[in-house]
This record gives sequence, structure tokens and C-alpha cells, in this order.
Amino acid sequence: MTRAERAKELFKEGYNCAQATLLAFAEDLGTDEAFLRAVGAPMGGGMGRMRLTCGAVSGAVLAMGLLFPEMPRPALYAAVQEFAERFREKNGSIICGELLAGAGVPPDRAPVPERRTETYYKKRPCAELVADAAELLETMCRERGRL
Repeated sequence: MTRAERAKELFKEGYNCAQATLLAFAEDLGTDEAFLRAVGAPMGGGMGRMRLTCGAVSGAVLAMGLLFPEMPRPALYAAVQEFAERFREKNGSIICGELLAGAGVPPDRAPVPERRTETYYKKRPCAELVADAAELLETMCRERGRL
């Protein structure tokens, strides 16, 4: 199973977008999965459902910090910016609210997430976005000799 497939599966299991993307790299990170779940928990829904930076992007960026701990800060920031640009090119935005609006989903900001049903998964682009984020991150890691 690819990391993209794993991220999508994790999202459909009920993890938020940030957790699903981050946990898709759990084996590579050598970090306790409970820690990764906790770190990713507040980043879902565009950071606490405020619909800001897409949680899939946030999860990938958190993974980058753990995958490249030795990378100097300017190089890490450049890699983060490159990741964001690649994600934006593929999906049109890195902003949760814009991604949802583009799919015709009202960007609800209530702190209580919508119940996960078959209809929920059908109307949202999130499962595909976590797969895209995981695939892009894996590609960037391979380009840098990390995976």
C-alpha cells in the first residue's frame, strides 16, 4: 500500500486530514503513533476547523520537520514552500475553506465536526487531498534521498 493510499484509508477510518497525512509516514518517522495523532489533532479542518491552511498540508509539513530534523531552517522553509506550491498547483489552493468551496461544500467553522457518513465522504474532496499531500511529500522525500 502506498503512503497516499494509507493516508486516504486513515482519513476514511475517522482521522482528521492532518492526522491521516502525518500517520501515513509513521513507519518512516520512527515516532510513537499516539504522539503523531496528538500532534495532528488540532490541525484538522484547516487548524481547529477555522478553514485556514488545509490539514493535509499541515500534516505533511509536520512530517517534514520530523523527516528532516538536520535540515537548516532556511532549507526547511524552502522545502515547505515548494511543497505548498506543488500542492497548490495540483489542487488550486492550500486553504481549506477554498478547497471545500471549490467542491461546493459550505466551509462550516463550527467546532463540532460533521458526522462521518457515506454522504460526508462523497461530497468532500478531503480523502483525495490527503492522498495528494502524502504522494507529494513522498516524491519530495525521494528527491532528497530521504525515503
